[in-house]
Amino acid sequence: MNSGQTVFAQLMDFLPNKQFATCVRRYRGEREVKTFSCRDQYLCMAFTQLTWRESLRDIETCPRAHQPKLYHMGFRSVVSRSTLTDANTARDWRIHADLAQALIRIARPLYRDEPFGIELDHTVYALDATTIDLCLSVFPWAAFRATKAAVKLHTLLDLRGNIPTFISISDGKMHDVQVLDELLPEAGAFYVMDRAYIDFYRLHDLHQCQAFFVTRAKRYIAYRRRYSHTVDKTTGVRSDQTIVLTGENALRGYPDPLRRIRYFDEEKQQSFVFLTNNFPLPAQTIAQLYNCRWQVQLFFKWIKQHLRIKAFFGTSENAVKTQVWIAVSVYVLIAIMKKRLNMEASLYSILQILSGTLFEKVPLNQALSTTRIDETVGRDANQLILFE
Repeated sequence: MNSGQTVFAQLMDFLPNKQFATCVRRYRGEREVKTFSCRDQYLCMAFTQLTWRESLRDIETCPRAHQPKLYHMGFRSVVSRSTLTDANTARDWRIHADLAQALIRIARPLYRDEPFGIELDHTVYALDATTIDLCLSVFPWAAFRATKAAVKLHTLLDLRGNIPTFISISDGKMHDVQVLDELLPEAGAFYVMDRAYIDFYRLHDLHQCQAFFVTRAKRYIAYRRRYSHTVDKTTGVRSDQTIVLTGENALRGYPDPLRRIRYFDEEKQQSFVFLTNNFPLPAQTIAQLYNCRWQVQLFFKWIKQHLRIKAFFGTSENAVKTQVWIAVSVYVLIAIMKKRLNMEASLYSILQILSGTLFEKVPLNQALSTTRIDETVGRDANQLILFE
């Protein structure tokens, strides 16, 4: 890395500039724009994510305090609250959504061989949604309840590297299962979902696309056992059955056989019942696959804690989606940088280091070095120790 560049500029060098320019032209993002380009908008919002700015005033004040360095960081316009607000409100959020997808296409091959706890050659996705609460009077378009507003973040997470491959942002009223209509199933891949996604018509569409699903069974599903497979109960598997649905609507939606597995978790002292359309894999592996679904919950927890997606700098739907997609792209950009520089540090550590070194002019890999200095070096033997 060039030590003459700031750390922020070196990080932004990982952006696919040609794809970004294509996204801007696709949605005419700079039509009648004289200053504050889409790139300036992205850099400003990415800077906000990396430094955890609290308000629009913070976003304006902090960069202006380092005005001589802004040009070398990539900014070509003065950062202003009103200009940024107008850009987030008026410029199509799909510019940044498409940029995030371009980054995801770069990141996924880098993490193709990343282990996730199960020896499996197939691609495994975890599908879930999280709700971000909003104020109804400020965000009236995000209807949720009578006195409350919210947006839902529907996410399909590739468990190899925890890279989000699909994200859909909706109001709080949209049911989780409806997002299955927006997915393009990948043949041979596993989709791990909670029982909120049980809709036999939609699950059968996945089956017909030659994709596999693993989900928890709802109570009181009517079925007929066709065959019982031999199980090793020492593994926690209590039963492994081939079943056919008998409910009128369920059978019409899913006329093919299903596999029903009952598993007892010794640690949680809880019994689980899984449904899947995959028959070759061992029953214990199916149970392990469902357990990996919690990685998507950890992903939601991570981005809510370390990125700026719980408080928004604009109230329009376009501004909210713009901020969320830029946050996602920053997450993926850091993941790309981590892999290309062969960094051993966690994403959390990298983010914390970046937040305090963005204006420094040192090589990026040096700034992110986690080499620990021996605390005993240079200690005076006569120095009293306050705590032992």
